[in-house]
Amino acid sequence: MSYWDHRKPVHRTRAVDDLFDLGLDHALGADPVLGADPAMRHAVDTCELTGLMLAYHAHLTRHGWACLVIGMRAPRGPHYLRLSERMIALLDELGVPDTLSAAYTLANFTLGSALTQPMAPSERAAPVDAEIAPRYARLHTEHPVDTDAVFRSGLTALIRTALTRDDTDGAAHGGARQASR
Repeated sequence: MSYWDHRKPVHRTRAVDDLFDLGLDHALGADPVLGADPAMRHAVDTCELTGLMLAYHAHLTRHGWACLVIGMRAPRGPHYLRLSERMIALLDELGVPDTLSAAYTLANFTLGSALTQPMAPSERAAPVDAEIAPRYARLHTEHPVDTDAVFRSGLTALIRTALTRDDTDGAAHGGARQASR
């Protein structure tokens, strides 16, 4: 029997985007046989917002390639949709006025943090010219590079901002306040 004579375990896809969605969803998914991330599945099902975002960050750090794919297109597989739905539901429960913008903000911050985390060791090794940037050079030599602490701090600030945002300036909707003429 030749390779072409039996049923293939691979599904046909319509486009490269389908492959991206399958790969992303496969990595995030719930099937332990197919390489699921059980910590992520648990977080989507049970965690509060901070725990969910920490688990998502950890997932993206373990699967750095996913950051690049998400940067090219919005994932629409069922597991990513469940993650997005959970974020929006948690933000809504917290009383955030614009849950979708807050979810985008948190997801983008998480994605960017996970994407840049692998370069953290080179941050310490790359010197800063004290003549050009004296404050940065001083802080650079004193500051411990703890990417998890930086992520937690930023996440806390973003969640606090989302909870206390006065939405009258339109900024939460991507608009900028226009000066009166």
